[in-house]
Parts: sequence; structure tokens; C-alpha cells
Amino acid sequence: MAGSGAPSLNSAAGRRPGGGPWRVAVVASLWHAGVMDGLVAGASRALAAAGAEFWVTRVPGAFELPLAAKWALTGRGVAPGPGPADTAVALGVVIRGGTPHFEYVCQAAAAGLAQVALETAKPIGFGLLTCDDEAQAIDRAGLAGSREDKGAEAAQAALAMLNLAGEAGRVPRWSNRARFEIW
Repeated sequence: MAGSGAPSLNSAAGRRPGGGPWRVAVVASLWHAGVMDGLVAGASRALAAAGAEFWVTRVPGAFELPLAAKWALTGRGVAPGPGPADTAVALGVVIRGGTPHFEYVCQAAAAGLAQVALETAKPIGFGLLTCDDEAQAIDRAGLAGSREDKGAEAAQAALAMLNLAGEAGRVPRWSNRARFEIW
């Protein structure tokens, strides 16, 4: 089970270093409604507990997650109010069927989300379940009886990355002059 050895991200706060709340767009697919309801509920619980400002936007499927995330992160149509979201949490479920469709959708969604994060220089919490069957999805959905809550984990990871970026002034790195600096 993937959950074994998972890091604890409980220290991820939903507020900017200067005080205001992080703005988080949760983009979630519509396929597999029961599992998706669990993922969205888990992400919502984690974001609310951290004090983040967040909203949920539903998209048709996993393939559409990257574009919705980019719109939210750049302030194009998905973010309510002025300005873009600070991060996105992408939630979806793709269950293997009898055709190669599963591989194409999973690869496109994962690569697209990574590309959006790199292009915007904003983190995306990855909550796309890619499962062999519905039982695996249910076990990861944060529902009653589930062993994992991947919605909450994706939200916590997004906040942890925002907080890491917010602390960049205190993160050690090596300079190009081969000495240790703080930036």
C-alpha cells in the first residue's frame, strides 16, 4: 500500500508568511462521483483546518485537469474574485478498463499537471488516483472505511510547497561559486 512510509505534512499552514490566507483552487473531475466526493471532502477538510481560502471547480474528467489548473493559477476564469490562485489541488480518478485509454488519459493528465506547475512556477497538489479497479479507488478516497485520504494528502502537499516557497529566504543552497549561501 502506498500510504506506508508517507511523510507527515501536518505543519503545512494555510496562511502566507505575511498573514493572509493562501488562495487554493481545487479542480476536481466529475467521473466516479462517490470517490470524487470523498477526495473533495478530504481536500476541503485539510484546507479548512489549515485556514486556507479555497474553492472547488468541477471539470468533465481527468484529461481536463491541467487546463483548469492553469486557468486557476493564472486567473483565467476559474478563480473567483480578483487575481489568480496561489496553488491548485488536482483531484481525479481513472480506473483501468479493457483498452489503452487508461494509459493515455493518465499520462496526459500527469504530464499536463507537471507542465502547468513548471510553467506557472506554482505548486499543484497531485490527487489523481490511477487505479486498477473501483475497490482500490474507494480505499484511497477518504471515505468511511478507506485506508487513505488522497484528497487531504494532495491539499497538504500543495500547502507544504507554498510554505517552502514562502520561506525561500531561509532555505540553504549552494551558489555557483561552490560555497554555501542562504537565499
